[in-house]
Amino acid sequence: MRLWIFLCILLFLFCIALAIYLLNLKREMKNIKRELWETKDMSYNRQITISLFDRDLTELSAQINDNLDYQKKLKHETEKSETRLKQSVSDIAHDLRTPLTVIKGNLQMLSENETLAERDRGYLKICMDKADMLKGMVDDFFEMSLLESDGQAAQIKEVNGTNIIMQFVADHEAVIREHHLEPEIRLPEKSVMFLADEPMLIRMLGNLLGNVLKYAEREFVISMEIKKKDGASFCDIAFSNKLLKDAYVDVTHLFDRTYRGSRARTGQGAGLGLYIVRLLAEKQGAEVYAEEKEGRLCTHMLFKTGEVTKTN
Repeated sequence: MRLWIFLCILLFLFCIALAIYLLNLKREMKNIKRELWETKDMSYNRQITISLFDRDLTELSAQINDNLDYQKKLKHETEKSETRLKQSVSDIAHDLRTPLTVIKGNLQMLSENETLAERDRGYLKICMDKADMLKGMVDDFFEMSLLESDGQAAQIKEVNGTNIIMQFVADHEAVIREHHLEPEIRLPEKSVMFLADEPMLIRMLGNLLGNVLKYAEREFVISMEIKKKDGASFCDIAFSNKLLKDAYVDVTHLFDRTYRGSRARTGQGAGLGLYIVRLLAEKQGAEVYAEEKEGRLCTHMLFKTGEVTKTN
């Protein structure tokens, strides 16, 4: 009887020890899970540590640490490759500017030659148009490389969006009429103030207008209104236009790098205009998105309203 009681006590103590071990093991597993989750924000500059002495758990943590070191190495190599690629794009774009300027200058001089035959003038016009298109592509690549490398900082201040849009439309009236488009401007009765870098904002408006000029049919709308999002106030500037027949638009990728509305389209530039809009928005703490409703494409820019936050 005493032996039976002794064995029961031993079994009870064993169960308690096993329960404590399992609880500690569960705690260590949660710790490993938390450490792995936090590595995403620490660029893999973390190591898994355990306080429970267990051979299998120790080997597991060592293997995870080896994997983290490998991921860190891959991340650094990828960052170096991206930096070199961005620098190469910037250098190539910069080097192409000078010969393109020379080519455009010579073509301009040829166009002033009154002895050119009509057919030759047609060929010359094609060359000048292609040179302009190529220069626009080079400028976009150069600007993209500057924005991606943080080489262009935003100067955020409170701007009068109403005045900026009205002046922008007036400045581009000729090119809008040239494309046989009728703009409709929808602005609030009172001036709208929001936080932005004015030159960057004008560049964004120009790129959105350029997209409208390529794909709009007869008319387009520029609107501005104040919206509430997550308890904060934003100024929403939107360009809306009816899509051309059979036009393909993927609104989820419209602001991606080198996105093209039609996979079959060629010779229409590098497709960087809206991607640059996204980069400029990120510089200013703004947002961009697109939506398609009833055959109309609408691109939005959301800017914060309020006072500029000053940092020391």
